Amino acid sequence: MDNWVIAVVVLGLAFEYVNGFHDAANAIATTVLTRALSIRAAVILCASLNFLGALSSTAVAATMGKGLVDPAYITGAVVISALLGAIIWDLITWLLGLPTSSTHALVGGIIGAVVGFRGHELLHLEGITRVFWGLLLSPLIGVTAAAITMIAFLWIFGQKPPQKVNRTFRHVQILTAGLMAFGHGSNDGQKTMGIIAMALASGAALSAGGAMATEFTVPLWVKISCATAMGLGSGAGGWRIIKTLGRNIMELQPIHGCAAELSASVVILGASAMGAPISTTHTVSSTIMGVGLTRNIAMVKWKVVANVVWAWILTLPASAFIAWTAIHLLKALETGGHP
Repeated sequence: MDNWVIAVVVLGLAFEYVNGFHDAANAIATTVLTRALSIRAAVILCASLNFLGALSSTAVAATMGKGLVDPAYITGAVVISALLGAIIWDLITWLLGLPTSSTHALVGGIIGAVVGFRGHELLHLEGITRVFWGLLLSPLIGVTAAAITMIAFLWIFGQKPPQKVNRTFRHVQILTAGLMAFGHGSNDGQKTMGIIAMALASGAALSAGGAMATEFTVPLWVKISCATAMGLGSGAGGWRIIKTLGRNIMELQPIHGCAAELSASVVILGASAMGAPISTTHTVSSTIMGVGLTRNIAMVKWKVVANVVWAWILTLPASAFIAWTAIHLLKALETGGHP
């Protein structure tokens, strides 16, 4: 394993850790803010099931590792630049408390690094289009699914005393939070697996004279390492983002949190089964909005929603620009500043 690949593995695991604490809010925000679980119990649940979800399959990893660009033509410097673009943008938005998409950031990082390295010709437009459709449709499906689920809950439980309903859904929400955490791991946990496997495949291709030495696979040690990093990051929590997701968008009761988590987890697990890397952040944010729409459109704090949407829009170009800058800097360092 050469130095570039080692650097990719270290940086990839760092991204997975950042992804874990940046996106921990996806699984536990509504559960903590509705007081269905204590913060300690929620963090343990989130970290454990994120770990298990990340080990559940490799379909998303394959899409990220070979669906966007051919690993045979990618260097370690390109992968490092892509990761830097995603990590730096994730940290910026974490500091601002904005629930942006680590998936958008990573896809943007890959595009920016590849274009800066050798132009857009190396990109697989079909794969990128597929990812974009997933990223675009998942929030729309999330809003719709959450609204339908919430209407069904209200139809079934609307005549019961609110205190009894909330007490029941606090227990149910533990299950939906666990499902959400597992789904998050099954999608987000595999993205970095694909990036590290891409670097390993690239190294194998170079050693074989430019041709792929083996089929694209994700080694077991990569799966366990990424799952562990995500679990540890999830355990660190993401309190700025939890506040934005669960409290600033709208006030939540257990029945609302349960509807949002159930809807989001179904969408995410469905996408994972199809190998589609979607944004778990966008999905759970959209399901919270969908629940809010069934209550009273005025209860949704649209100024906060607008700020979140702007962060979504900026994520891909911003991470792409950071990655594009990083690959040019690394190329300059490799050549001693000479073209």
